[in-house]
Amino acid sequence: MKTLVLVFHPDLKGQSHVNKALAEAAAELDNVTVRDEYALYPDGKIDVAAEQKAVEEADRVVFQFPLYWFSSPALLKSWEDEVLQHGWAYGSEGHAFEGKEFGVAVSTGSPETAYQPDGSNKFVIDQVLTPFQGTANYVSATWIKPFVTFGAFGITDEALSAATKAYQEALSA
Repeated sequence: MKTLVLVFHPDLKGQSHVNKALAEAAAELDNVTVRDEYALYPDGKIDVAAEQKAVEEADRVVFQFPLYWFSSPALLKSWEDEVLQHGWAYGSEGHAFEGKEFGVAVSTGSPETAYQPDGSNKFVIDQVLTPFQGTANYVSATWIKPFVTFGAFGITDEALSAATKAYQEALSA
C-alpha cells in the first residue's frame, strides 16, 4: 500500500518537535511519501495539479498536523478548499478518493486527560476530528483510526520515540 503523508506545520524544521520527528519517521518507510506542504507552498499558492497527482498515486492519504484551536493549520483548510474539487474528489464525476484510505495524524499540546468529557476541553479527540471523518465520507474514502500524539508541549524523549515507532507501525499496517 502506497501512503501519502501530507504534513501541514507552519515551521516543521524550526519550532516543531513532534511533527518533525513523526514526519522523519514516516519518511524512513519505503511505502510512504511525505510532503511538507508549508515548505512547498510558503506563499500559500497551492499547485492543485501536483497535489491531485500525488493523491491519485496513493492508496492511503494522511493529513499530519498539530491541532490548532480544535482545527487544522490554515494551509490545510486552503488545501481542502482548492484541491478537493467537484468533479475530481466528489460529485457524480468525482472519484479520486474511492477505494483509498484516509486519516489524520495529529499532535495536541494538551495531555489526553484534557480530551475527555470531564477534561478541560470537554470533547474526546474523535469528536474534535469529526470534520475530517466527514470529509472522508464525502469523498467516498475509507476513514481510518486517527493517530494522535497527546501532550506535545511536555513530551519526553522516550514518549516521542515511542510515538514515532507507533506511527511507523500504523503507516505500515
